[in-house]
Amino acid sequence: MKRDYYEILGIDKHADAQAIKKAFRKLAKKYHPDSNEGNAQAAERFKEVNEAYDVLGDEEKRKLYDRFGHAAFDASAGEYQGARDSGFQGGFQGGFRNGFQGGFQNGFQGGFQNGFRSGSYTRPGGGFQEYHFEGGEDMDDILKSLFGHDSNRKGSDLKAEIEISFDKAAFGGKERVQLQGSGLEMTVLEVNIPAGIASGKTIRLKGRGNPGTQGAEPGDLLLTVRVKDKPGFRREGQDVYTTVRIPFTTAVLGGEATIPTLYGDVVCKIKEGTQPGSKIRLKGKGIVSMGNPSVYGDQYVTVEIRAPKKLTEEAKQKLRELSGILAA
Repeated sequence: MKRDYYEILGIDKHADAQAIKKAFRKLAKKYHPDSNEGNAQAAERFKEVNEAYDVLGDEEKRKLYDRFGHAAFDASAGEYQGARDSGFQGGFQGGFRNGFQGGFQNGFQGGFQNGFRSGSYTRPGGGFQEYHFEGGEDMDDILKSLFGHDSNRKGSDLKAEIEISFDKAAFGGKERVQLQGSGLEMTVLEVNIPAGIASGKTIRLKGRGNPGTQGAEPGDLLLTVRVKDKPGFRREGQDVYTTVRIPFTTAVLGGEATIPTLYGDVVCKIKEGTQPGSKIRLKGKGIVSMGNPSVYGDQYVTVEIRAPKKLTEEAKQKLRELSGILAA
């Protein structure tokens, strides 16, 4: 005898979708074959957990299970078959015929009364009786227009995140991403990262979402990009901000300083009398525009002055003399 699906996942019958998913992930990780190699009992529990989630994780299947139990998915179960037949044929045919026919004759007499034709067919998969209307429009179209229902519809989109390095965001390239399905199967995709992409932007992978119904096209996979920090670099739009520390003497007398950029080190001239907080602009050393590959941002470098921590008495005396000269 099959165990109760709620009992398998260890959840209450009133648990919401989030609680169901959380319980499934916890148990699936616990009993996954990769973590329990050669353990037949764990393999059986893993199978049970997946079977339970397959039903309780689907809103429509869960409704059927709550009403009919395991019999809802057993083709040989007479109780469910009888309930389904009587519910659809008695409730749908009677309710539809009396409710719709009466209501439609009064409300849409001109449009439907003359065009109604008795007849029926079974949709692919069976179990649902429908009525046709002349003039090329059948009940699928009527129900769709009235209730927004469409049995042949595109699959829903999936959303996930992808984390990339600062340099990968700046220069672009390929990034591999692992996606986990509902049954814990892993899919590895190679994603093209466009140069210049920023955190929060979305990459759309067409056809990688949930499958459509009745042969309709699948949805898309939407990957939200998260860019890692790079020590010493900060990005604002296409511009990059860094700092450079120069000796006190270089600030006073002038000289050169080596500045790291995304494209390698650059040697810059430092003017005499450079003050702390001064800015150096390195044109075109920022990040490329996604919309125009010929346009680059700039790099802005803030100058910090490195004061000596230890001085000899002779050096201190010379600084005092210099200070006196500057103050004169």
